[in-house]
Amino acid sequence: MTSSPDDTSDVVVLGGGAAGLSLAHRLTETGTASVTVVEPPDGPSRPAERTWCYWDQDPGDLDDAVTKSWSVLRVHGADGRQVTVDPAPLTYRMVRSTSFERLVHTRLARSPGGRLLRATADTVRDVPGGAEIRCTLPEGRPLTLRARRVFDSRPLRALPPARTQLLQHFRGWFVRTATERFDPAVADLMDFRVPQPAHGLAFGYVLPLTPDRALVEYTEFSRTALTTQEYETALGHYCTDILGLGTLTVERTEQGAIPMTDARFPRRAGKAVFRIGTAGGATRPATGYTFAAVQRHSRAIAAALREGHGTVPAPHGRRALAMDAMLLRALDTGRIDGPDFFTGLFRGVPAERLLRFLDGATSLGEEWRIGLRTPVRPMLRTAVELPFIPRRSRTDARNGDNHR
Repeated sequence: MTSSPDDTSDVVVLGGGAAGLSLAHRLTETGTASVTVVEPPDGPSRPAERTWCYWDQDPGDLDDAVTKSWSVLRVHGADGRQVTVDPAPLTYRMVRSTSFERLVHTRLARSPGGRLLRATADTVRDVPGGAEIRCTLPEGRPLTLRARRVFDSRPLRALPPARTQLLQHFRGWFVRTATERFDPAVADLMDFRVPQPAHGLAFGYVLPLTPDRALVEYTEFSRTALTTQEYETALGHYCTDILGLGTLTVERTEQGAIPMTDARFPRRAGKAVFRIGTAGGATRPATGYTFAAVQRHSRAIAAALREGHGTVPAPHGRRALAMDAMLLRALDTGRIDGPDFFTGLFRGVPAERLLRFLDGATSLGEEWRIGLRTPVRPMLRTAVELPFIPRRSRTDARNGDNHR
């Protein structure tokens, strides 16, 4: 196993998805640490291109990777009535993974403390003074890296035990229509006019790119994913019978599954090894949103290291996780009607406050007022029973790097 002084960094980041690259970017831009990012080589281990979405209010340093943004959002209730909101000063933003990778890779190359390594990380273990990572390079040669800290964003083999384990699973078409069918200024976050499954909920999702191009997705919150053919059938019905798009061409597809669970994700895998991203609990359990949380968490980790702390902060606060656990359980048991619940929130809560709530950025007072807009009795019943429900394991992790 070979190594050299060049194979020693302050930090090694495993995985080059949203979480890994975001943390590497925050550490190098502030000069907090020298960073080596280990990404898998080209081949089946590298994920396909993905779409990440988030909302933000100010121009930021990631704007060069933003494909499109929307200042008007819309939700369609199951009854066909729509809610159109302006969440100003927030805007909803789309980032394609290839654009994000290109941006961060370029910045890492310009940073004296940044390094990108294509290799397969085989083992990670604590050693005196930090951690050791044994890798295999694309040509098969072994390499040993050493660092004071390792941040591992690779998916877990299985999710930790939980009381509720759902999936947000989806398939999307990038479509081009024969005529102009979309309003590029309006994003449809949830369209509950699609047929609802027997368990869980389903909705359409439309992000217009131009008057004749859009990302159209079919999404479910349920316990198991669908087959590709089932997704295709649902998308065909949504595009033809509900949206009335007419003749269209599917230019690209994407598919993924995001864990929606109240599992307790371990934030450490060793004394000097920390987990980040979905594997570290960054995915918001009740919504599946991850990208914005990853940005906040990356900044917080960089600040903690700059100040010399030996631990890193959690990606979400306990209050937010407790509320999410209640909502997941209430959805899973059928005590609340998912389409009515989410539509009611958009109808009754100011949009900017609601989006901050979904991101975990509201105060206790704001959360109390939002809570009064929910079905109080079913939620209270769920809150009372949660402490008595055992956490159980599930073998199907489904925690890939597909993020909202």
